[in-house]
Amino acid sequence: MYGTQLQAYKEAHKTTISGREIEATVLTQAAFKLQCCQKNWGIEGNNENLDEAIRYNQRIWSIFQGDLAKDDHPMPKKLRANILSLSLFIDKRIFEILNNPAPEKLTAIISINLNLAAGLRGSPA
Repeated sequence: MYGTQLQAYKEAHKTTISGREIEATVLTQAAFKLQCCQKNWGIEGNNENLDEAIRYNQRIWSIFQGDLAKDDHPMPKKLRANILSLSLFIDKRIFEILNNPAPEKLTAIISINLNLAAGLRGSPA
């Protein structure tokens, strides 16, 4: 569903965007995938899209966790700790969704992804 268009977008912007913009873009894509699942809740085939969106979010947040846990990460420790705390919340919420799926459980993850993406871009959410 997201494949070809998303890949074309990624290829076109690979050489022109910064690390922060890449992170913001990935978080925004993750939020949009979850929003699509939320809007299409109960429609046949949406469970596969939900699984894909959840896995995508898990990968993103796992990468953030690994990167932020490094002692030599340039981000201030307090900010790193705050984002790591958010990542633990995301992990917990993802497992809640996997255990007992409900569209309203996606809202918090969507909001966190979009707000963090806006912060990375230096713009209000």
